Amino acid sequence: MIEIRHLKTLLALRETGSLVEAAERLFLTQSALSHQLKELEARVECELFIRKSRPLRFTEAGKRLLLLAEEVLAKVSDAERDVKKLVHGEAGRLYMAIECHSCFNWLMPTIDVYRNQWPAIELDFSGGFTFEPLPALAQGEIDLVITSDPQEIRGIQYVPLFGYEMQIALANHHPLAQKDFLLPQDLAEQTLICYPVNRNRLDVFTRFLTPAAIEPAAVRTSELTLMMVQLVASGRGVCALPNWVAAEYVAQGLISVRSAGKAGIWPTLYAAVRDEYLALPYVQEFLALAKGHCLKNLSGVQAI
Repeated sequence: MIEIRHLKTLLALRETGSLVEAAERLFLTQSALSHQLKELEARVECELFIRKSRPLRFTEAGKRLLLLAEEVLAKVSDAERDVKKLVHGEAGRLYMAIECHSCFNWLMPTIDVYRNQWPAIELDFSGGFTFEPLPALAQGEIDLVITSDPQEIRGIQYVPLFGYEMQIALANHHPLAQKDFLLPQDLAEQTLICYPVNRNRLDVFTRFLTPAAIEPAAVRTSELTLMMVQLVASGRGVCALPNWVAAEYVAQGLISVRSAGKAGIWPTLYAAVRDEYLALPYVQEFLALAKGHCLKNLSGVQAI
């Protein structure tokens, strides 16, 4: 009989792509994981993945069981959530703020699903550049902040949602689009378009330009991602965007993107919450929904 642990193992294998990393995620030894897989293959009387393939590839039988794993584990998760509601109640407040303005793309669908599952939770959110959300979080004015710039504040914990690449967006006809990747000095003669926040909060400065002592020729700000993209597309500057944001505009043929450095720069997006909020079931559920939605739907992001 196929068991829940088998299905979790198959999903871990797909998400990590290797036996070693899957074993670490499941808190098993590699030997125990291999034994479990052999046991499952013996039960279904066929191989489920191709040995020694990198990244790991599933057989057709393995792909069928992956579909089963997605369906069954989703139902198990739903049941567990419903039980938590019965045990802990549904009342509560979740006020959110967003430092990553591109996050509206995935935050709104997540909120729509969340409202249906937790209708009694009072939801509200704000975004903008006129206040500091992390101090407001520490003071209890808001309850959750989406940020890629964690700061050490007493009583605040940062839950990783996903990793992403910061890419440099260029006009398709830009001379730098001929390069495989960009170096800091490539931006020395460029107008850099960015959000109107302090540069010590922007990865393009803190992790790319400033360490190399490079200053762009000019800095132009915009609060709207779409406006930044339009300015870039028309050749009036370059900007740094998360890969999952840039992917939409690249697919439309509006812009080109290049990595910042040969290895690229890979920040992590976090949900910041107060210590006493982290264990609340409805907060845990929002974090799980947000992470699951992003890993499934955003192009190029990585599980953390």
